Amino acid sequence: MPVIVNDHELTDAEMERELPSHQDARDAIQSAMTALVLRRVLLDEASVLGVTSRTGETASDDQIIDALLRQEVKVPVPDREECLRHYQAYPHRFTVGALAEASHILFQVTPGVDLDALRRHAGKILADLLENPDLFAEYARANSNCPSSEVGGSLGQISMGGTVPEFEQALFAAPAGSIIPRLVETRFGLHIIQVGRKVDGHLLTFADVEQKIASAMHQASHDRSLHQYLQLLVGRAKISGIDLPGADSPLVQ
Repeated sequence: MPVIVNDHELTDAEMERELPSHQDARDAIQSAMTALVLRRVLLDEASVLGVTSRTGETASDDQIIDALLRQEVKVPVPDREECLRHYQAYPHRFTVGALAEASHILFQVTPGVDLDALRRHAGKILADLLENPDLFAEYARANSNCPSSEVGGSLGQISMGGTVPEFEQALFAAPAGSIIPRLVETRFGLHIIQVGRKVDGHLLTFADVEQKIASAMHQASHDRSLHQYLQLLVGRAKISGIDLPGADSPLVQ
């Protein structure tokens, strides 16, 4: 079935040009087709609004899309007080030099898995280990879906920024020599985490990180606004031949 966007039928040639940019995606064809749909929706909107590139010369599709997004997706730069609140709320993000030894047992969440049953199983093991922490390595070898199971679940020393945020936050908030008394969920699955020795880092001053915070907050706001704008355009467009549940796919660079 052909994919048609606002009376424009996407061609095999367009897909051939687009596909190489999506080879790392879980579903390269779906990702490429979604990007093509979003590009067409944006180009159609640019045409309706009469948007051209800044130079006024003949512009490429990418230049027209860039000009449209500059015009339609605008977010304010956060002020000093907003940045300071963020700094005070998340001090661990601005601490350097901190280290923690960690071991874990990973219960991987795979397609089709009974998540409730997996949580019950992981919770039972966690309860056993809270009673008998010396058995952690044995339980890791028998139950963990991570290659670290071969060394009793040991991940060695982890520094700030060295792992996914949910794991990192739980690890550095827990006392040394403890097992975190809850399951920690990340995109990899469910974790039981044992904390070894810890080395405290030092908190960077607000002056050192204010600009970095402002840039990160501005980028996050821009990304949210862009996502909302794409959803709006997709919702207004006439699209057939593809299931497009959201506007999450990146545009062609």
